[in-house]
Amino acid sequence: MTEAAAGASARLIKKYPNRRLYDTQTSTYITLADVKQLVLENELFKVVDAKSSEDLTRSILLQIILEEESGGMPMFSSTMLAQVIRFYGHAMQGMMGTYLEKNIQGFMEIQERMADQSKGLYGTNQFAPEAWSQFMTAQTP
Repeated sequence: MTEAAAGASARLIKKYPNRRLYDTQTSTYITLADVKQLVLENELFKVVDAKSSEDLTRSILLQIILEEESGGMPMFSSTMLAQVIRFYGHAMQGMMGTYLEKNIQGFMEIQERMADQSKGLYGTNQFAPEAWSQFMTAQTP
């Protein structure tokens, strides 16, 4: 589904000047942890500024990534983040975003296929995250 099509059917979350997030579907205030849960559940949503209706979804998602990176085991190394920053303003900036998006999608499809195959081999018991980590470590050059 395209982002424009998703916006029409997406759950609407309003961000107020006091930085609070209001879920219009449940009529309650929510936290970034609640928004993260929506992402994990593949729930379509859109965050907008309550006054200007400006789309803030990317900003909220970046805040969630920042919190995740700050607390515990970061996914991105400083070197990798510096390399990404270097692409801003570069002629290849647009291609880099598309490249990363397609590679992550491909990785997710492979993971899903492997999970389906493991169900056939091991019944309904799926591999734990630790088993996936060991498998992927063995696959790297």
